[in-house]
Amino acid sequence: MMKFRFRRQGNDPHREKIKQDLFAFNKTVEHGFPNQPSALAYDPKLQLMAIGTKSGAIKIYGAPGVEMTGLHKDTAAVTQIHFLYGQGRILSLLDDNTIHLWEIVQRENRSHLVEVHSFNLPGRPGIESTSATRVTVMLLKLSCDLLALGTEGGGVHFLELPTLTLLNKSLFQDEIMQSIPEEYKCGKSLGPVESLQQHPQDSDKILIGYSRGLVVLWDLNSRHVDNLFLGKQQLESLVWERSGNSFVSSHSDGGYMLWAVSSSNPCTHDPISSTIPYGPFPCKAVNKILWRTTESGSPLVLFSGGMPRASYGDRHCLTILQDSSHVTLDFTSRVIDFFTIHCTDKDKEFDDPSALVVLLEEELVVIDLQMAGWPTVPAPYLAPLHSSAITCSCHISNVPPRLWERVISAGQQQCPLQNYEVAELKDPTQKLKTSAFSPQVLCCHEDGTVRFWDASGVSLKPLYKLSTANIFQTDGDHNDSLTQAGEEEWPPFRKVGCFDPYSDDPRLAIQKISVCKYSGKLVVAGTAGQVIVLVLSDEKSDHMIDVATVDLLQDREGFTWKGHDRLPPKSGSVVFAPGFQPVVLVQCMPPAAVTAVTLHAEWNLIAFGTSHGFGLFDYHRCTLHPNDSLAMEGPLSRVKSLKKSLRQSFRRIRKSRVSGKKRVVVNSPTSKVQEANAQLAEHDAEVTPVQRRIEPRSADDSLSGVVRCLCFADTFLRDGTHHGPTMWAGTNSGSVYAYALDVPSQEKFSEQSVEALLGKEIQLMHRAPVVSIAVLDGRGNPLPEPYEVSRDLAKAPDMQGSHSVLIVSEEQFKVFMLPKVSAKTKFKLTAHEGCRVRKVALSNFTSVSSEEYSENALVCLTNLGDIHVFSVPALRPQVRYDCIRKEDISGIASCVFTKTGQGFYLISPSEYERFSLSARVITEPLCRVDVERPHDLSFSTLIIIIIIIIIIIILIIILLLIIIIINVSCAANQHIRMISEGSCDTEDWSNDAENSALHHRKKSHFKLYY
Repeated sequence: MMKFRFRRQGNDPHREKIKQDLFAFNKTVEHGFPNQPSALAYDPKLQLMAIGTKSGAIKIYGAPGVEMTGLHKDTAAVTQIHFLYGQGRILSLLDDNTIHLWEIVQRENRSHLVEVHSFNLPGRPGIESTSATRVTVMLLKLSCDLLALGTEGGGVHFLELPTLTLLNKSLFQDEIMQSIPEEYKCGKSLGPVESLQQHPQDSDKILIGYSRGLVVLWDLNSRHVDNLFLGKQQLESLVWERSGNSFVSSHSDGGYMLWAVSSSNPCTHDPISSTIPYGPFPCKAVNKILWRTTESGSPLVLFSGGMPRASYGDRHCLTILQDSSHVTLDFTSRVIDFFTIHCTDKDKEFDDPSALVVLLEEELVVIDLQMAGWPTVPAPYLAPLHSSAITCSCHISNVPPRLWERVISAGQQQCPLQNYEVAELKDPTQKLKTSAFSPQVLCCHEDGTVRFWDASGVSLKPLYKLSTANIFQTDGDHNDSLTQAGEEEWPPFRKVGCFDPYSDDPRLAIQKISVCKYSGKLVVAGTAGQVIVLVLSDEKSDHMIDVATVDLLQDREGFTWKGHDRLPPKSGSVVFAPGFQPVVLVQCMPPAAVTAVTLHAEWNLIAFGTSHGFGLFDYHRCTLHPNDSLAMEGPLSRVKSLKKSLRQSFRRIRKSRVSGKKRVVVNSPTSKVQEANAQLAEHDAEVTPVQRRIEPRSADDSLSGVVRCLCFADTFLRDGTHHGPTMWAGTNSGSVYAYALDVPSQEKFSEQSVEALLGKEIQLMHRAPVVSIAVLDGRGNPLPEPYEVSRDLAKAPDMQGSHSVLIVSEEQFKVFMLPKVSAKTKFKLTAHEGCRVRKVALSNFTSVSSEEYSENALVCLTNLGDIHVFSVPALRPQVRYDCIRKEDISGIASCVFTKTGQGFYLISPSEYERFSLSARVITEPLCRVDVERPHDLSFSTLIIIIIIIIIIIILIIILLLIIIIINVSCAANQHIRMISEGSCDTEDWSNDAENSALHHRKKSHFKLYY
């Protein structure tokens, strides 16, 4: 009898433990500039800055790496935020008229921002409407024990801090109107409270400014009006002069006034001076003004707005005035708020501001107020990722120290760093293994720039900016000259900030990028078919760029390209600064956007593809030979009659774009190249049935020839005994082309050209677009990068066993054995999960338990926003996580995976969300901010006290119970003793007639006791 043993279905506990040590999903930190900022605050003691957003978030920033985020329960815009000086507390006012108190608390040895109280200002029943109690301005006393609220109804209310308790000493307009002269009243309301300012020398006095123009100096203790300032212009803001002898008011007419405060003159009708800097023509309102005294003598005046309406009403400006110095900072986005970093010590006589911090809608700008000319200070972080719209991005893991130093050096020469610190706080610790190699993120932009960022920590630090626009003649060159020629001297504008929403030429946009971190070579490809090879140089250079043109459709007679023109390169030599310098420009014709590009620096080869075909280029010889390949006369294809069907369908596919007849040159190498490219744009009219068709795919799809991915690999293609260089290309129609390359040795690079021969063709039956191609060695590991093996930076791949190729389409993953190209295993993602592949990468996951154990895995992001992890090469599902909302199409399209199991995706045009799939490699803020609150207990201390009180109460109750039990026990013992004594007396006296009376008394006594 035969016995069969079947494997029991279910999870393997040992494997589950391994997966827990390898995989864990965490969203760790948000990189970049906060989206839609709406409020700004600064604590000079703790040196912390807070930014509130329209989505209800509060973000705190200190030294690089010190970041905390708090999110309100309701997604209402944060309109105002204020720090409680030195206490690590923040007050926030939301658009829904609620006030919230936040605290920095310590949990698990790190700081968190936690909401502890909230308050909603009630109205007076029957007197005030809801709008009348809407808070317009908040004033926090320096003692941090009182909060004043100005409202639209003109009332001022007071809250006790930190409990946010409403005090019964509100100030209403009726009380103020009693002190106003009759001629000023005119039967008009004073309007909303626009500004509240505490007296710099007397904390019991506050300055109240009303929208109509009236300013009142109010004494909180005596509840009396000390001074009245009868302004006649609509008020926008107030600011005290440091001594308290004067203050400045800004107004809606674009001017500001200086008022003297004197006890001898309780009612002031006219200011000391009134100035409209950009008059006499009508100007916009001065929204906010600051007045800072300096030891040099003249005060420093800073205000936003005030520009002439007709000429510059659309400008976003901030003006700095001091003596004859006058600068109008011209920004590209709206000014939200600003503050100065200055001396806050009361014993000092002057403010002496050192820096100006301006929060704009799209960036943060810092101005040095101590250096001549007031230059811009480069920000160590919070630089806008979206200075130009991001078109693609790339992550480089384990950057060699030499390359890192050279990139930083080039960046410092572009923008010399200055010794400024945002905060002097304890450096954050990160749950990330330190390494001699650091990761970088490369962001490519619409204006043709590539920006390098340090992604090794919590905050993204800008390192270096590469621009490709200077090698082309763009449409913006003439506009710049006209702008410079017509620029006026007044107002003295100065362009500030790096956010530029407008591109000089949309053709400059970079679509694809490939980097070799060991050789310092970079390839960028753009919208107009330009492919640029750049080499990192430490010296300034002045040279000409080699230009090569590749006509992918040169055998199509009568072809008409209806798209944009190519970018004409500049003639002659061009000066390039230290950094990445272009050496070769390859121009694809027609100038369609490049859809795929890859680089192999060790072979001096690049491959690029568009919607019309793909090419192989030897940038060392600067040639693209017709014999090089891409000819379809290779070995047997796996798809029966593929070439025949492609040729048959060619005329149908290209009807709208190609007219005339195809020119055929017999036995011409050029015709073979073009024949190969033509097959990428053609499709079989007879669709082969597939197992499961999720979405019908048209045979006449004009996008079927788009090249989606390219890769180089040293593997077995011709036979199983000889391996060599190969190139692989995948298209939108599910076709994969593999070419065997004959690459000369390093000594013969300048003598011999690279030869290529079509080795294999693979047509996926389901015809889904090919997203990625990767070659695996005999052990199932991805092949190392160029130079890694030759420089002993990685283990040599297994060349003994049979290699395999992993082909990822939008619907399934499939592994083929090489060189026979026989299917080994596959996983039908769309058939099983009902989703499609959008992004994919091979990552290495290291176990938390042991550094020695690691696994390679295939990480996949789908169109539903979830992430799947599969083992390689078995393609077994491991874990699945929900990561991005399926409605967030831009976030899914922008996702980038790293080789260590992390990832980035855009949650807004200016912010990257960083996440980790690895249980070991996590980058998150673990900062600690130590604060002192002398007059109040911290949240954690309060919890401890409450717990101690509860324990004491429990002990008291237990003690009382013990006492009760002891008393009950004593009473019971006495009762038993009385019973025993009573029984003995009855027996002795029952036979004695003489003691009968005593017997009855005892018995009665016993009964009574009982």
